[in-house]
Amino acid sequence: MTALTIRIPEDTAARLRQLAKHRGISLNKLMEEFSTMSLAEFDTETRFRLRAIKASPKRALSLLGKLGAALQKGVSGRNCGGGGRQPRQRRRRSP
Repeated sequence: MTALTIRIPEDTAARLRQLAKHRGISLNKLMEEFSTMSLAEFDTETRFRLRAIKASPKRALSLLGKLGAALQKGVSGRNCGGGGRQPRQRRRRSP
């Protein structure tokens, strides 16, 4: 482990302490969690950008065309959780 000193406004530090207390964890653990989430987000964006550079626009448009055709046929309604189920109606209470 490495010790890291950061400078943030006092009100921000106080709010972070409150958040850590509310979650039942130390401020150190809270910062570790935030760091992990930020790095995961950065890694995901980096992978996405690298894949986008290598991507074939022609192939992407072809796949979108196939998706559009499937949607018009109604195939995705059965496979994407639609299931044709209607939302429940709320019953009104009798006075």
